[in-house]
Amino acid sequence: MDGVADEAPILQVLGLSLYYGDFRAVRDIDLEIRPRRITAIIGSSGCGKSTLLRSFNRMNDFIPGFRAEGQVRFAGQEIYREGIDAVSLRRRIGMVFQKPNPFPKSIYENVAWGARVNGFRGDLGELVEASLRKAALWEEVGDKLDQSGLSLSGGQQQRLCIARALAVEPDVILMDEPCSALDPIATLKIEDLMRSLASAYTILIVTHNMQQAARVSDFTAMMAMGEDRAGMLVEFDATQTIFTRPKDQRTEDYVTGRYG
Repeated sequence: MDGVADEAPILQVLGLSLYYGDFRAVRDIDLEIRPRRITAIIGSSGCGKSTLLRSFNRMNDFIPGFRAEGQVRFAGQEIYREGIDAVSLRRRIGMVFQKPNPFPKSIYENVAWGARVNGFRGDLGELVEASLRKAALWEEVGDKLDQSGLSLSGGQQQRLCIARALAVEPDVILMDEPCSALDPIATLKIEDLMRSLASAYTILIVTHNMQQAARVSDFTAMMAMGEDRAGMLVEFDATQTIFTRPKDQRTEDYVTGRYG
């Protein structure tokens, strides 16, 4: 990670609090995400990890009563200011969900659909192949692109969803527990894929799997629930430091399995 400290952050979170109605789910988050690195967000259930992750591409906007206070800056631009096109934002900050959710369409159309909707004017066939290759899926499905995406195994479906996200050429990929529904072999394929993608994309992953966070991420953000039930950032550092020399006792207790 030489030179990481000199890189401008691609995402800056400044004094961010997130609300559902009157309930404050996340409070006072300050965080900087470096480009082309994998950042893991860990912490016990209910501490706001997924809420925080979804705030980076405004997916929480779909939840009635949601509001944000503070700032999230993407490439220097405040994403919650008036006039920001959230649809355009989500093209640049893609999302992969906990449960694979391919469209009930062919493998080809699953990958091509988003690019077509967004006005892609190049060779769709080439884009589909390139995206499937990046997602380490082409060798398995290249000869059956007309088959339904729903016919694939769970692990293949998740890689298809990653290919779909890659096809619109994002800068950042958000992954919310992307392996929790997968078996160990499929999980390792996704982890290998994340490492290969990190040379070109910024990846943020929410995970309950401490071994996964330690294996794949460069940086780790540890969250916990405060006395007011709002999620808070306990500490943020290089993953090796978080897992071997944490500064906060809550982090040490969590990563060693004493609670959570």
